[in-house]
Amino acid sequence: MTPSVDEKETLEIGLIGLGEMGLAYAKRISKAGWKRVNVCDLPSRHEQLKEQLKDTGLNVLRDGHAVSRRSDFIIYSVEAENIDRVVEQYGPSTKLGAIVAGQTSVKEPEIKAFEKHLPQDVHIVSCHSLHGPTVDPRGQPLVMIKHRASQEKFGIAMRVLSCLESQVVQLSYKEHDRITADTQAVTHVAFLSMGTAWKTQKRFPWETPQYVGGIENVKVYMALRIYSNKWHVYAGLAIMNPSAKSQVKQYSQSVSDLFKLMIQEKKEEFTNRVRTVDCWYNSGINPYEHMVCQTPLFRLWTGITEYLFRNTDMLNEAIHAALYDKDIRADDMEFYSASKGWAECIEIGNMVAYQKRFEDTTKFFESRFEESNKIGSDMIKTLLDGKELLALCFGRVTLALRPGRASQGLARAPKSGPDNLHLKIDDMGNFQLQE
Repeated sequence: MTPSVDEKETLEIGLIGLGEMGLAYAKRISKAGWKRVNVCDLPSRHEQLKEQLKDTGLNVLRDGHAVSRRSDFIIYSVEAENIDRVVEQYGPSTKLGAIVAGQTSVKEPEIKAFEKHLPQDVHIVSCHSLHGPTVDPRGQPLVMIKHRASQEKFGIAMRVLSCLESQVVQLSYKEHDRITADTQAVTHVAFLSMGTAWKTQKRFPWETPQYVGGIENVKVYMALRIYSNKWHVYAGLAIMNPSAKSQVKQYSQSVSDLFKLMIQEKKEEFTNRVRTVDCWYNSGINPYEHMVCQTPLFRLWTGITEYLFRNTDMLNEAIHAALYDKDIRADDMEFYSASKGWAECIEIGNMVAYQKRFEDTTKFFESRFEESNKIGSDMIKTLLDGKELLALCFGRVTLALRPGRASQGLARAPKSGPDNLHLKIDDMGNFQLQE
């Protein structure tokens, strides 16, 4: 899979779209020794980008036509909702026999755009790095999709992207969309709902006693990590992926059903629903099936959920707290309302409403992003390195988890429990909490 020196000197690689992920790809490819890396963004940004990237070795061109005409391997790095329009505009200019890929988070619209607008002689080999632009790609999942390509052309794409040092997973585009829906759709909506609930309550969770503790730290920093990114990253995956819509709908229904049982104090029915991990159970999802395509967020989400459900005493305390402790019932109500709002926004497919909801919450938290992102990055780096996640996150990790949230993602602060718990991740990516 190692590219030759001659190939690195002669093969022209093009990137259309220089957002955070596109720029990260371009710089990584160039740094790996590929000498002919052509890039572009909106024509209005051409002069700005030429100045910004003048010492990087990247060849900044005016638009996608210029990149498409000369590049042998072209990666579209644009928002999922714009992919059809952009490929329609620049696709006809694609070089004869070139390879074309896309970096969108949902593949069905992307593949349909490629099939519709690209010449028949073009090879389609798509890709998707299952992490954000600030995460080191080494060891992270990289989905490769050989859709319409010879083995030779697929090999070229693999050699170019080998510079990411990622763990390659080969899937079809339909498999990709189903798995990303299973692993990301509900994860994102849970954290989005937490952020919206805290914003509506007009308080920072880390300044509130109920939200101080081990699992609370994971929740807070991961929610803020999402809100510090671009809204369209999450909107495209949720709204344009049919599988994601059904998962989010079930998530919202689980939140609603469990909240009703909580306020009615129907202990037996509530307990039975919680113990099945309601949302995953009713969606038919086994989270461990897709660990090969896990994201850092999904690993954390699965880990804290597993930790709670493997501790019977903690789970029973959580169930009791949810039914009878009224101290933060207002928070429960706001979380319920937020999850319904996000689900309805996704169900009707309203990108404008999604953006507004996202950015309204972002404004509330933005003064804390620099600090929270640093800590969030440290958490993820610890996971990737396979080291211990010390008391930074799990100093006192036992907690009274709101079971309506046990399967959905919100937790209460600890009342009692051991200090100095350590989170270990073995070579297979499994979580293990030890005293």
